[in-house]
Amino acid sequence: MKWTKQRLNNLFFFLGVAACVVMLLTFDVSFVELWEHICHAGYWLIPIIGIWIFVYALNALSWKATIEGNIGGKMPVSFWRLYRLTITGYALNYATPVGGLGGEPYRIMELSKDIDSQHATSSVILYAMMHFFAHFWFWFISIFIYLALVLVGDMPMTTAIGIILSVIVVFCLLAFYLFSKGYRNGLVKYILGVVAKIPGLKKWTLRFWARHSKAIENIDEQIASLHHQDKGAFYKSLLLEYSSRVVQSLEVMFMLLLFGVDCGGGLGGLTLTFLHSILIVAFTTLFANLIGFLPMQLGVQEGGFVLSIAALGLSAALGIFVSIICRVREIIWIAIGMALMKVTR
Repeated sequence: MKWTKQRLNNLFFFLGVAACVVMLLTFDVSFVELWEHICHAGYWLIPIIGIWIFVYALNALSWKATIEGNIGGKMPVSFWRLYRLTITGYALNYATPVGGLGGEPYRIMELSKDIDSQHATSSVILYAMMHFFAHFWFWFISIFIYLALVLVGDMPMTTAIGIILSVIVVFCLLAFYLFSKGYRNGLVKYILGVVAKIPGLKKWTLRFWARHSKAIENIDEQIASLHHQDKGAFYKSLLLEYSSRVVQSLEVMFMLLLFGVDCGGGLGGLTLTFLHSILIVAFTTLFANLIGFLPMQLGVQEGGFVLSIAALGLSAALGIFVSIICRVREIIWIAIGMALMKVTR
């Protein structure tokens, strides 16, 4: 078993390394232009990259709250080990298609060294659910931030914008309903039911259910029990995960300030710039997740930044700069995640 896990670890490692190479070779600009953008960022690259130390810390704390609520006691894993697995898991998520699910199998494999495999699986699934659940709350609350800015005359409101915002609200409310069902009844059986409807996979699904039905039942019970039995851990995890999105918005704010976009300066101007940054991140992540089947969301994230920044009345050149620097940051953190994968316990 240990040898098999080591082989899987190496597979994940080489997948991440390959992703770095692919990302470097798929920039829409030449290496000369890329270097010019990096030089333009200058010392701002330090806070742009460094802010993710805090983003990942919030993610790790959210996962910690989920694990403790799931196992019903103090987590038997050190925070620093969980922090390392968080960074590596997200590095793998950047590298894989289908909505970025490459990090979850790795997290389950590693966490099962510290707790039993069923609790490891349910904890990772619960955190993945929380990660997406927080995304929907981030998009939902961003709608009201936009409406507040409309009321103060900072943002436009047209019929087209109103329709788009309404569609996003309905989309989020539908997601809240589906998540509530998942948190009440578990999720694994539902996913297997969906997989069974895919042509050619029905027999495999039935065989898998026959072999692992008891374990699947236990995992779904553990998923459902978090919200029922430990609402404190549930809402703590949600708040921490939502806060990580807000902190992530500082990355865009730093780049706006670099271009002299400060909405008049002062505390009021900086607050307005930060709210604009939240809206940019919200629209871009919504756009990227809707088309999340692309590996590393190549081209999707860039397009999302350009569109969202242009929608705020800023130049497309700024959108291109933001997207390129964010891609550079991703490569750096993927490399860090791959290096941490090789750090021993």
